[in-house]
Amino acid sequence: MRKAFVIASALLLISFALQFVFAAVGAFTKPAGDGAYALHSVNGMAVIPVLTLLTILLAVLAKAPGRLIGLTILPLGLVVVQALMAGLANGSTDAAGASTPLGLTIAGLHAVNGIVAVHVVVGVLRGARKLADPTPADGTQVAAREGAPA
Repeated sequence: MRKAFVIASALLLISFALQFVFAAVGAFTKPAGDGAYALHSVNGMAVIPVLTLLTILLAVLAKAPGRLIGLTILPLGLVVVQALMAGLANGSTDAAGASTPLGLTIAGLHAVNGIVAVHVVVGVLRGARKLADPTPADGTQVAAREGAPA
């Protein structure tokens, strides 16, 4: 289970990295139609949440420490915040449908939240790797939850 936890964490990190690529695709698509952000939307609203849930399940099954399980759950909350920010940014337009300073600020925070999520997933992947290989160079063991195989 621990190796599966590492693999799922790595796939989740790859999916988050691709999310930035897909955002850039949407931003640079000319002419920008309704489908410009389709890959970004599908990845962010379907792939990332499913991979996050799988990673959480594997963390629990791998008997990861509670702190690591909590860290593994955090991206799910950040994805919910992302969706809320995207909706608020898109809804913050003037009467002509043009972006407002408030909407642009929220959109900028959407990007910052994405960066935070990537850093959290990097931490999850590091934790999963330590759990899968619990013998560091100094010979100490990484603590796992009670009953977990070493």
